[in-house]
Amino acid sequence: MTSILLCGANGKMGRAVDSIVTADNDAKIVAGIDLIDNGNSYPVYMSIYDVKENFDVIIDFSHPSVTDSILDYAKENNIPAVICTTGLSKEQISKIEFYSKEVPLFFSANMSIGINLLIDLVKRASRILEENFDIEIIEKHHNLKLDAPSGTALAIADGISEAVSFNPEYVYDRHSVRKKRDKAEIGIHSMRGGTIVGEHSVIFAGNNEVIEINHSATSKEVFAVGAVKAAKFMKGKPSGLYNMTQLIAES
Repeated sequence: MTSILLCGANGKMGRAVDSIVTADNDAKIVAGIDLIDNGNSYPVYMSIYDVKENFDVIIDFSHPSVTDSILDYAKENNIPAVICTTGLSKEQISKIEFYSKEVPLFFSANMSIGINLLIDLVKRASRILEENFDIEIIEKHHNLKLDAPSGTALAIADGISEAVSFNPEYVYDRHSVRKKRDKAEIGIHSMRGGTIVGEHSVIFAGNNEVIEINHSATSKEVFAVGAVKAAKFMKGKPSGLYNMTQLIAES
């Protein structure tokens, strides 16, 4: 049994995690962190430092303004943490990497197993197609999402960068410069509208042919499932930085 502290317990993703854990006989939420208490089946605190219950792993689906305190607590108490919050700053990501030398931390730009398989497929395709194909990424999300481009789109671009032999330039906006597309560009385009949960497309455009790899999430539950799997995966792990690639490999 994996005992979980859920940060952001009463947000949309926190409620999705709660639903997944309720149906899982190998995991249990023992406490939550949030600014409001919605009558949860477990106690909810405003600060992680107020929690009285014992737990094995932290799942963080809160807000970047809270992530630093969660990382500090995890490091001070040597408790594994699964960081699922999006929109983190470069400094916070560096902090995750630095703290992972002393505490087990799991961090992925996207908690969907499907999107991580997409990244693997895109990396393989990029190695084969880089000479003759231009690469563009399109991401679509709901109209309440704050960050653009999405962390997942950037993770896809980073995966491509690892795979190809040249140093790509990420281009987010072409309207201000009138020039031909450079071969080393990876175009990254964002769309916000309605209630789109998350769609990512990678387009390989060559001479007289186009290859497209897509992933579409129709429910936030896919991210909650990944987070719970990661929490169970992290129980008892030694210090280090873990991600979806390792989780999938050991599944």
